[in-house]
Amino acid sequence: MRTFEFFVCLLVASFGAGPAAALEPDLSPGEAFRSGYQAYKAGDAQTALEALNFAADKGHPAALWKLGRMYQTGDLVNADDKRAMELFAKVANEYADGNPNGPDAPFVANAFVKLGGYYQAGIPGKVNADPGRARRYFNYAASYFGDPDAQYALASMLLAGQGGDKDERQAARWFKLAARKGHVGAQAEFGAMLFEGVGVARRPIDGLMWLSIAQLTNPGDPELQARYDELSVMADDEERRQAAALAEDWVSRNVAGLR
Repeated sequence: MRTFEFFVCLLVASFGAGPAAALEPDLSPGEAFRSGYQAYKAGDAQTALEALNFAADKGHPAALWKLGRMYQTGDLVNADDKRAMELFAKVANEYADGNPNGPDAPFVANAFVKLGGYYQAGIPGKVNADPGRARRYFNYAASYFGDPDAQYALASMLLAGQGGDKDERQAARWFKLAARKGHVGAQAEFGAMLFEGVGVARRPIDGLMWLSIAQLTNPGDPELQARYDELSVMADDEERRQAAALAEDWVSRNVAGLR
């Protein structure tokens, strides 16, 4: 039984990734993807689309994902969120049960994140917002693939009570998991929750530590600075000193190995 059957996507209309090129039939999906990506980087839209479609039709999830991103961003093609959503849905439906640690896992996980984002916001005039479905997509990518962007998005919905019940404890758990993987937004949110004791026992030093880590790994961000300043004024000098030392130690030990 496929893991993803519970989350069957509503987009079930028949479609392919697009017209496949008349490339050598024995060309491997990986070779076609590399050829398409090189053409994409060179700004050759026609060759990129032909090769990426060829690879996608041959079962290369990264090629299918890349096509979705192109339509989402309007990169070398006309931007089309509905088309992008369909392509991401195809990735999710066909590769949901892939190896969560395999080379294609980041592309499949991100397809779930993109779908979650589309359902969270909707596409005006084309797709209605469905926060509950968005939350399920984020949950799948967060749980099965351990994707930090999905974990952050899921935690944010849990904290706000969007798409289901509000659950501050679970929000803190998912923020913590993403924070440990280097997600700056999660580090800031988890730090604030620790400092204020929301969903977790109040630990101001640990809270300031995570806020400091976010600043150290993303210097110059005014929102992070404002968040830190807002909370740090409620700590004493010793708490701030300990938090800064812990943050510098964490960054020195972890940043080089982050995804």
